[in-house]
Amino acid sequence: MLFIFYIRLTEILSIISGNKGNDNLKNYMPLYKIITVNPKIKVYIWKITESEKELSLNINLTNTCQLRIDGMKSELHRRGFLSIRHLMGLAGYVDSDLFYDQAGKPHLKDGKNISITHSYQFTGIIISQHDEVGIDIEKQRDKIALIGHKFTPMEDYAGIESTAELVKKLTIIWGAKESLYKIYATHGLSFMNHIYINDFIKTDSSATGLIDYEGTRTNYDISFLEFEGFTCVYAIKREV
Repeated sequence: MLFIFYIRLTEILSIISGNKGNDNLKNYMPLYKIITVNPKIKVYIWKITESEKELSLNINLTNTCQLRIDGMKSELHRRGFLSIRHLMGLAGYVDSDLFYDQAGKPHLKDGKNISITHSYQFTGIIISQHDEVGIDIEKQRDKIALIGHKFTPMEDYAGIESTAELVKKLTIIWGAKESLYKIYATHGLSFMNHIYINDFIKTDSSATGLIDYEGTRTNYDISFLEFEGFTCVYAIKREV
């Protein structure tokens, strides 16, 4: 139950502070996973198992966010919205600490960087003290093989004979480009024409990417992981 989760929050945070790398906290559901990328960057992933009523407990929304959630027709979207506020709580924030700029990019009032994602029953956030970051969670679906030509040159993957492996790789590429897009947050940026993901071996769990837009080139480090038929990708902008 949600109350048990809050009672054990101190114990969870104690575990988090004492671990490096990937901290799998499946025993503390619905918190699914916390990844300590480095001492200044963390990823938080939630698996939505609770009702909307349970997720509403102990969450105080701003008037703007209350209007947003009231306008959501999908219950799953509302539950996702609320679960993200619980993830923010784990990181020490409340809803009023979050705001969006004109491009729709989220920011934290204390100056740290945040990115947010929601796909079906999973939500995630990444928070960084200094570096710009982006995150995306995607469900692995065969449909992506049919639309892959819209966001990446499909001839690059002609050697992949397995449909399942092609779907997994394309999902990583889409998630990587989505993560970079969230960081750059500029109208007119094209997945196909401006965002490039360098080739990678899936077992490496990492890649690099580049945005080349209007004479400016920026480089990014990318990491990815798979769980329960989903792919999570997060990106960090490299310092010049």
